[in-house]
Amino acid sequence: MVTTGFKKKADHILLALGLSLMLGIMILGQDFRVALGTAMGVFMDPLVNLVGASNFHLILFIMAAITALYASLIQKYTIDWELMRNTQEAMRVFQKEYREAQIANNTAVMKKLEEQRTKMMSDQMEMSKQQFKPMAYISIISLPLFMWAYHFISGHAGASLNFPFWGHQVLTDTAFGPIQYWIFWYFITSLAVSQLIRKALDVGGV
Repeated sequence: MVTTGFKKKADHILLALGLSLMLGIMILGQDFRVALGTAMGVFMDPLVNLVGASNFHLILFIMAAITALYASLIQKYTIDWELMRNTQEAMRVFQKEYREAQIANNTAVMKKLEEQRTKMMSDQMEMSKQQFKPMAYISIISLPLFMWAYHFISGHAGASLNFPFWGHQVLTDTAFGPIQYWIFWYFITSLAVSQLIRKALDVGGV
């Protein structure tokens, strides 16, 4: 039987791990990113051998599916969607009533609404905390996967893919700004798969 104390300890460990990965990538730089990607290669390199390095776009699609499923499950069971819906609806009503009171210069109503603001700010703070925790959990899987893809594609500059409208493109070439084609492909497939999974799991709907 899992105790409440064990759950809290595990929660703190996972949050610390997720935050450490995010900070490590930002602060420790290239050496940390390469080390993280290399470590993830223990799990991903056999997949490359199975699918083939020339089909890297399929590997990216599998990565997108893994991260989308993982993220959706984390969000489904860590976020109070009812609280989020109620908080956002209450905020919409509050803003509408406050604007109307300002236009009418109704100081009595404005004062009453100001008294409600404190509770609403508390609910919004709780909502923000609930949104932050899944980000830390999700980074435990998504960041190592992304760093592995970055490390792998850097050594396979010839990988390419046919894009609609853009035609045949080398995945390490720049699509726009600093975004390379492989990153663009990853995020597009991740967004599409995520929408399907979230719909199937009934996640969100705020």
